[in-house]
Amino acid sequence: QEKLVESGGGLVQPGGSLRLSCAASGFSFSMNPMNWFRQAPGKEREGVAGIDTKGNTIYADTVKGRFTISRDNAKNTLYLQMSSLKPEDSAMYYCTVGSPLLSHPRSYTYWGQGTQVTVSS
Repeated sequence: QEKLVESGGGLVQPGGSLRLSCAASGFSFSMNPMNWFRQAPGKEREGVAGIDTKGNTIYADTVKGRFTISRDNAKNTLYLQMSSLKPEDSAMYYCTVGSPLLSHPRSYTYWGQGTQVTVSS
């Protein structure tokens, strides 16, 4: 059974950095594209970054140049390195498996429980 467990969230000041992790199990991680989404209170879940099996990446315009998605297939783990964080980046962050990258959330079946990121002074 597919399982995704996010970690690494927390409270950070504007301009700070965080690295999120998503530990995957129950499926062939290396053979699947992966995505990060986020959802702020009262807002729809939105795509943040995606990475395919070859390491090609795609980013939402709002995070381009500040966030970096990566994967370690040996550890079955997906990462999201976030820097120059802004208050508007505050949200619950989720990882999900599947393609196409950064499609509508209903395109994906399996989600983690999320990890909260709060950017505030």
